[in-house]
Amino acid sequence: QVQLVESGGDSVQAGESLRLSCAVSGLIGGIDRHGWYRQSPGKQRELVALDTRIGDIHYADFARGRFAISSDNANNVVLLQMNNLKLEDTAVYYCHIWSGAKDFWGHGIQVTVSS
Repeated sequence: QVQLVESGGDSVQAGESLRLSCAVSGLIGGIDRHGWYRQSPGKQRELVALDTRIGDIHYADFARGRFAISSDNANNVVLLQMNNLKLEDTAVYYCHIWSGAKDFWGHGIQVTVSS
């Protein structure tokens, strides 16, 4: 059974940084693409960053320049470094991976930014 377990979420003050991790287990094949999404109360889930693993990385406008997506391929961990956090970054963050014809979501982790 494929499992994605996010960690690193916390309550921080504006301007601080967080690093989210997503540990993937149970995959038979490799990770073809991975991304991070977020959902704020009353809003739809939105893309934060996507790494196609073929040389293309896409960031949402709000994430560009502040967030960085990466991965530890040897350990099947995907990462999201978030710097200079803002109040509007408060949301539940989800990792999402694609492997072959299937995709999988993590359960989400809360990030709260306060002034």
